[in-house]
Amino acid sequence: MSRKKAFTAALKASAPVFFGYISIGFAYGFLLVKSGFQWYWAPIMSLTIFAGAAQFMAISLINQNKGFIEIGLAIFLLNARHMVYGFSVLERYAPFKKFKKYLIFGLTDETYALITTVEPPEDADPEFFDFCITALNQSYWTVGGLIGSLLGTAIAWNAPGLDFALTALFVVLLIEQIKTLKRPGPFILGFAAPVLLYAFGFTEEALFLGIVISSVGCFLLKKPKAEAANA
Repeated sequence: MSRKKAFTAALKASAPVFFGYISIGFAYGFLLVKSGFQWYWAPIMSLTIFAGAAQFMAISLINQNKGFIEIGLAIFLLNARHMVYGFSVLERYAPFKKFKKYLIFGLTDETYALITTVEPPEDADPEFFDFCITALNQSYWTVGGLIGSLLGTAIAWNAPGLDFALTALFVVLLIEQIKTLKRPGPFILGFAAPVLLYAFGFTEEALFLGIVISSVGCFLLKKPKAEAANA
């Protein structure tokens, strides 16, 4: 089977991700350096963690001197959606052998969108095609972060307003979740819990307690009748 054809098809399919990851990765690397980290942490985190939103969140939480438990819980819940992705590709990944572990590690929103919508060429190895998609996407993010961190080290300009990239990223994720879930309860609960905690003086514990309360509350919320009937 043709690996060259699989790589070429993956390169073409991942082109839109390239533009998105390079730009957002750049913002991540730049903000990382301006937050006091050394430039090399950008590629290290991108190679070992590879979770864009979580990496942005880590910068913010570390700068706020949050504890390991709070950081770990926040990132776990943020990336919990990847477990749903994993279940849906179990059958697809079942026959894979060489790259299966890496494919599981590198499964992001954009990678999932590509491998579930773009078919590999007829005479290409499906496993190698998925590997190319995943590896190319990670390379785009890593290169973007590296460029941003190096530029952030080289210039004194702090790029005021660039940190809004984190807020914008989470707004996009929130909108996608609202469109998919179509239930106001979890979002109202997630907003109200930390606000009320702050109002009652739990300023230091608001993030951790807000996550716990929101998670438990969302679990206890009843499904709509139509949704429950189809479950």
